[in-house]
Amino acid sequence: MTSSIGMMDSAYFVGRNEILTWINNRLQLNLSRIEGAASGAVQCQIMDMTYPGVVPMHKVNFDAKTEYDMIQNYKILQDVFNKLKIDKHIEVSRLVKGRPLDNLEFLQWLKRYCDSVNGGIMNENYNPVERRVKVGKDRNLKCSTKSSKSLQTNSMNNSGSGDKLGPNITSVAKPFRSIEAEVGANSSVEIQALSKEMSVAIKTILYADDANESALDEAQDYLNQTMNGVGAEAEIEA
Repeated sequence: MTSSIGMMDSAYFVGRNEILTWINNRLQLNLSRIEGAASGAVQCQIMDMTYPGVVPMHKVNFDAKTEYDMIQNYKILQDVFNKLKIDKHIEVSRLVKGRPLDNLEFLQWLKRYCDSVNGGIMNENYNPVERRVKVGKDRNLKCSTKSSKSLQTNSMNNSGSGDKLGPNITSVAKPFRSIEAEVGANSSVEIQALSKEMSVAIKTILYADDANESALDEAQDYLNQTMNGVGAEAEIEA
């Protein structure tokens, strides 16, 4: 049947306004331009209405804006044509450009074909809005699930990496406060010297290549030695 629809067929003399009315009435849309159907989603749903259950509507992207996403919709449509043995090659590369004439001709053909299947009678049991809403919910659910898993993974990775340094840096910082209390009564010269010692330990931590326990232990020992040395000097002076 499809091979008999030539370029001089009456189907190709149907105006764009009639085509838009046909689409809007059946799918309860409000398209004002033929180019609005360039994504291929409209054509997929027209076939879904004509052959309920044949089109995998959960894969159809009604929000397709890029050529890549549009091409995926046309792949679905071409697969449906192949499954139904419809002898029609889809000029995807031309349709995704949004050229009015190319899209009009394809929609003229589609209307002619669908009218030949059901005599132009609408499927009264088909709810186009419900079908689109369901597809949208499924797509949004998948996206939100992926986002949640990604955020959870990043959170676990970040918390894991932070644990390597967090507790050890805290344990190293504790002697700083005890040292300050111990040498609080000493001269400013001793305080300055001790500050230099602590700066060496801090650099050991910050510039450790692998941020492992050995570098932190080394800094801890260095601080303990410094603290013990200060205590010994205080005893001698006393």
